[in-house]
Amino acid sequence: MARRRVRLPTRRWLNGLLASVAMVAATTGIIALLGRHMSPLHLLVLYLLAVLPVAVIWGTGLALVTSVLSVLTYAYLFVPPFHSFELADSDSGVALGVFFLTAAVVGELAARLRRAALASARLTEEQSALRRVATLVARSAPASAVFEAVTQEVGLLCGADLARMERYETDGTVTGVAAWSRSSMPDPLTVGTRFDLNGLSIAREVRHNGGAARIKNYADAIGAIAQEARALGIRSSVGCPIVVAGRLWGVIAASRKSEESFPANTESQITSFTELVATAVENAEARAELTASRARIVNAADETRRRIERDLHDGVQQRLVSVVLLLGAAQAKVPPESDELRTRLDHVTTELTDALDELREMARGIHPSVLARGGLTPALRALARRSPLPVDLVVHTETRIPMRIQVSAYYVVCEALTNAVKHAQASAVRVMVEATDGVLGLCVHDDGVGGADFVRGTGLVGLKDRVEALGGRISVESPHGAGTTLRAEFPLTKADRDSVKPAEVGD
Repeated sequence: MARRRVRLPTRRWLNGLLASVAMVAATTGIIALLGRHMSPLHLLVLYLLAVLPVAVIWGTGLALVTSVLSVLTYAYLFVPPFHSFELADSDSGVALGVFFLTAAVVGELAARLRRAALASARLTEEQSALRRVATLVARSAPASAVFEAVTQEVGLLCGADLARMERYETDGTVTGVAAWSRSSMPDPLTVGTRFDLNGLSIAREVRHNGGAARIKNYADAIGAIAQEARALGIRSSVGCPIVVAGRLWGVIAASRKSEESFPANTESQITSFTELVATAVENAEARAELTASRARIVNAADETRRRIERDLHDGVQQRLVSVVLLLGAAQAKVPPESDELRTRLDHVTTELTDALDELREMARGIHPSVLARGGLTPALRALARRSPLPVDLVVHTETRIPMRIQVSAYYVVCEALTNAVKHAQASAVRVMVEATDGVLGLCVHDDGVGGADFVRGTGLVGLKDRVEALGGRISVESPHGAGTTLRAEFPLTKADRDSVKPAEVGD
């Protein structure tokens, strides 16, 4: 292992030495050609053309070797007595000494400039990577997109072969949430893979000490993660914790398959990204909490509507029906000569019947009982029948739809029909409802005057809040004179469909 570690720097040094000899030889040939027309002593400075590239690419050490080689070559070939390292006069010795010092200084300056340029390029690259991730966070991109971007940026910036992000679970395991690989080979440590923290791993070390951790090699290490690392050819890893709201949330790790270790500043580079990940996680959790809170409010309002509708149906409506029946029985016992009394009783019965119809319509507006009994399709059909405008209704909902989404979909269509009747001056409406690919989609189009938007319509704003509270989205296209098209989409997750009771399934 130690012998292998020496190979890379030794091979690089030998390559630099060969390049140095070649450039000194090439420069010597140039000086030999130009020396026929001018003094060779004036051409000594040309050897800087060999010193500078060596200093920039291989560093100060080989640049000094190149300077010495240049001085010796020049003294042997161009300074009398020729083909000897003895100097005939002191002027030549001074010239060679000055050149050597100059070459050494120039070589050191070139090497420093090279290091400064590399450091500046790395800093620019790091800032660009951070800016790209920060832009995603600022745009409230999905957490999964931020995780993938951070993992890739960390892998590229650190010169890693593999990078991954993992989340700590409450049961003591760790789950992969993002992974990146420089090669196209599949990575077993992929998203969704869960590992125990037994044995050697960056995740275990970070959780144990609460800070950054390094692993120099996985040889003879136990544990599932260490076994996977050996199978992938990983030799070393470095990782940093992700702390969200004061709690250890996860870890970002970068790994290399080569024998070259990570630079000393790798942890500080990764830490810059963990702060952005923490912000993205906090934002995602806040949005999830807000969405859940809005959904609870909507569900509570719908449940209140159902309770009021049941109370009206089972209470006031039934009493009014009983009163109408009692009046009918009283009318039957009115003597034939009491025409005025019979007329007044008829008028009271008519008024009570009208009041009962109005109460039924009011209860239906609060919450349609047909929706709870038959599902979304019968409720929309009843809504279309009651509409003053002709409604072309097309419904395809073979999948199972949760009741909370059925209720919201019903109110979206109801509000759109109401706006078409009251404001759009429309002559017809087309309603399409379709559930495909895990989404319930609605489209309501009228041929009215258009001009509807979310700013001026409080009803549309309420629909927007209702739809977004369930994780959906809603849009309105309403150019002036070209009608209005309202579209809404509700996500149908597998958990939602599996949890639906038979009574909640629409046609």
